Amino acid sequence: MSASSPRPTACLALADGTVFYGMGFGAFGETTAELCFNTAMTGYQEIMTDPSYAGQIVTFTFPHIGNTGVTPEDDETGDPVAEGMVVKWDPTEPSNWRSVQDLNAWMSARGRIAIGGVDTRRLTRAIRQQGAPHVALSHDPESNFDIEALVAKARAFSGLEGLDLAKDVTCAQTYKWDEMRWAWPEGYRRQTEPKHKVVAVDYGAKRNILRCLASAGCDVTVVPASATAEDILAHNPDGVFLSNGPGDPAATGEYAVPMIKTILNETDLPVFGICLGHQMLALALGAKTIKMNHGHHGANHPVKDHTTGKVEITSMNHGFAVDAQTLPEGVEESHVSLFDGSNCGIRMTDRPVFSVQHHPEASPGPQDSFYLFERFADAMAARS
Repeated sequence: MSASSPRPTACLALADGTVFYGMGFGAFGETTAELCFNTAMTGYQEIMTDPSYAGQIVTFTFPHIGNTGVTPEDDETGDPVAEGMVVKWDPTEPSNWRSVQDLNAWMSARGRIAIGGVDTRRLTRAIRQQGAPHVALSHDPESNFDIEALVAKARAFSGLEGLDLAKDVTCAQTYKWDEMRWAWPEGYRRQTEPKHKVVAVDYGAKRNILRCLASAGCDVTVVPASATAEDILAHNPDGVFLSNGPGDPAATGEYAVPMIKTILNETDLPVFGICLGHQMLALALGAKTIKMNHGHHGANHPVKDHTTGKVEITSMNHGFAVDAQTLPEGVEESHVSLFDGSNCGIRMTDRPVFSVQHHPEASPGPQDSFYLFERFADAMAARS
């Protein structure tokens, strides 16, 4: 920086020793996490409150972050779950009729650290080339940074492999959900005439996923990630939904897979999974999951649905993937990424049991994949 430039108040230290300086906003302090990048042009608030980002700091490749402010209506859970954010430009004053608070104040009040003024293109290239790095992010208004200590903390971060983070973001107890998707001019309406009873297993469920279920005609009961098959079947559901969530699917699968296997072996209920729920279903069916180099995070991912031949633009957020080469007999790949050919969906060939890696609830992102909720509802209707 030149002599006339302000002193940096934040720095991002990578485990390989690379350091990025910038201007901090949000909360003061330090945090360590895995670093990923997200290519979505909208929805930074939904991204920060998506439980699937537990243990991660998000680099936003789109430079205009914060310009629409924040509103409680857009929270996907009660508080931000992502550890922090990295942006190109410092947030400006919000300009949006729905805004009730600026991003800086929102991040600060919720204890989340952010850094602006970073060359996010260079940082994104580094993530793509070396994989999602472990990092330490520090925000200090006095610019006191112990770089060696920050790099050491980044190197000491355990990473997400082997971590069951679903237990940290799941609900504490069972509850009902009847709020539907936002619609002009009423906003969020209530489902008053549900047709199907669905038990949704919360591995880190986003609110808009539950709204989509309600909008598809479902009476939704949400249960904790640790719920047993007996707990779920006690609600006499017409279908079982497996939600999104963070962490290593193999770790969460220690308790989730036995439950799903029981549901599959002892009932003929339709089952629908998203993101981590997709990976849980695949593990229960006998497939394996793998850690990706840098994952998929964004709202512009093309996915082909083999069952219809159509290509959808989807929202993605995952660092692990189902290994399609390990799918057992009777289970086929239903969706595939057109970016890298990785698996994005599976289905049983003889039963209404299916799942997708992407996020069809479109919060944020395109709404191309909402039909999956209708497909789930149709499967329940056909069974009744």
